[in-house]
Amino acid sequence: MQLFARRALFFTLIGLTMAGMFALMAYALSDGGFDWVDGLILVAYALTLPWPTLGLWNASLGLGLMLFARDPEAAASPISRLGDSDAPITTKTAIAICVRNEDPARLRRNLSAMLADLEGSAALGHVSCFVLSDTNKPEIAAGEESVADDLAASYAGRIAITYRRRTVNTDFKAGNIRDFCDRWGDSYDFLIVLDADSYMSAAAMIRMIRVMQAKSDLGIAQSLTVGMPSASPFARVFQFGMRLGMRSYTLGAAFWQGDCGPYWGHNAIIRLAPFVEHCHLPKLPSGKPILSHDQVEAVLMRRAGYEVRVLPLEDGTWEENPPTLLEFMRRDLRWCEGNMQYWRLLAMKGIKPISRFQLVFAILMFIGAPAWMVLVGLFSVRDLIVGTEFPLFRAEAAQWSLILMMVMIFAPKIASSIRVLLHPAERRAFGGGIRFIGNLLLETVFTSLLAPIMAVTQTIFLGGLALGRTIGWTSQLRDDHAVPVSAAFNRLWAQTLCGLVATYLFAQISLAAVLWAAPILVSLIIAVPFAVLTALPALGLACARFGIGRIPEETLPPSALAPLHLPALVAHGKSVVGQPVKALS
Repeated sequence: MQLFARRALFFTLIGLTMAGMFALMAYALSDGGFDWVDGLILVAYALTLPWPTLGLWNASLGLGLMLFARDPEAAASPISRLGDSDAPITTKTAIAICVRNEDPARLRRNLSAMLADLEGSAALGHVSCFVLSDTNKPEIAAGEESVADDLAASYAGRIAITYRRRTVNTDFKAGNIRDFCDRWGDSYDFLIVLDADSYMSAAAMIRMIRVMQAKSDLGIAQSLTVGMPSASPFARVFQFGMRLGMRSYTLGAAFWQGDCGPYWGHNAIIRLAPFVEHCHLPKLPSGKPILSHDQVEAVLMRRAGYEVRVLPLEDGTWEENPPTLLEFMRRDLRWCEGNMQYWRLLAMKGIKPISRFQLVFAILMFIGAPAWMVLVGLFSVRDLIVGTEFPLFRAEAAQWSLILMMVMIFAPKIASSIRVLLHPAERRAFGGGIRFIGNLLLETVFTSLLAPIMAVTQTIFLGGLALGRTIGWTSQLRDDHAVPVSAAFNRLWAQTLCGLVATYLFAQISLAAVLWAAPILVSLIIAVPFAVLTALPALGLACARFGIGRIPEETLPPSALAPLHLPALVAHGKSVVGQPVKALS
């Protein structure tokens, strides 16, 4: 199917679905006629629709490819198999690891393992490594430099390793990469970008280099990055859900995005010449730098005539997920602040319609949260405003609206779960069918508890953002750690208060209203204990031992992960393919 036809089909499905869902909600509210509160509810509901609808049809297309295509990855993204050849590496690639106030021990662990993997590969002699530091803490900077010096001495004459630290964090990570381009960009053909929590096998890097060599008009190739096995309870359940959601979603998205694909800022390869020439980030009218630089750089690369594509392969490219709810919130709000800057860029001249669409949906990703809160708030005080008994709507239509919305929200995970359950090898990779179903149910409960907490968090943050409050770009705590009750309460008291107030308001209406809203109300009320319990390191190790949140890397660990000695792998007795190790006591 030609790309234009794919896109026409996709946007037709999106439009019809949103129109149908909106009409169903309007019908549900029409009992007794419309008033101004119903109008506000419909506006808020309309704002919640784009992102779930996008997920539904990305997942549906992805499931169709997984079930019926001979080669789903190639059908979604034809360049995926360009890296399968044994073509010699004839280009020069820089591997850049961007760090800021990260643990030097983690840097040493990850970088040592990747360099050892590269040394025995076809890339040897064609790659160099750069540690690009924006660290402003002298003791951490000294540790980074020591790591780089030690590894440079160990790999002297085989892989060049360069350490560069900026003393001023100008333009954040985008400025860090731009500084590399200004200094060394002319010396390399490609750049593989890694974050401090990124990890890639040599095979994955070589595949990406060969893809770039084979397609001269490819500007950025983004890998499908999956969560690294974790021993944190929060990250374990999250990594399981992420693994399911990302596969069908990315396959479906690649099917219609084509040459206007995403760039997520890490675990990707960039063609340096057009990037240097065409991907200078514009300044915002306020003079502030763009925080979420990646998608903007993808838009600029495509505007310059170079393709941006995703490789929807689970192929040796990982990232570490936040180990606790509080760290997850920190990362999410950074993305929120960055994405909200995009609305100022929508009028950029010369960008492709699909690229403009990508920017719009990146904004809508976070607009849905306050829209949901407005919906809940209006329903909770509706009878007080208009003086009618709750509920004054068609119950059956409202129930179907809620059921269909839940299906849409969970569609990416449902789609990938169907694929796993239909294939014995994949069931075994997730620890067996019974364990997989149990983990799927647990993850559904987990997501149902997490979503309202994050919706309130994003809503409060967006309100502050409108008043000029920002959080900037800070480093994260990546190691498993306990969360004290005081720290959880300090960050989540507002969510708890919202839950208690909403429960009181719904109770004034009826018991049925409380029961209807119970999933949201319970989530908010227990936000603090949820944050504390899902961060307990001992609980995480127990989960790893019993296969809670298990992903394929834990059933049969890839040899590329063996040098990392990940606690999640050691906890259930494996750290390398076919070689059990002693479990932790």
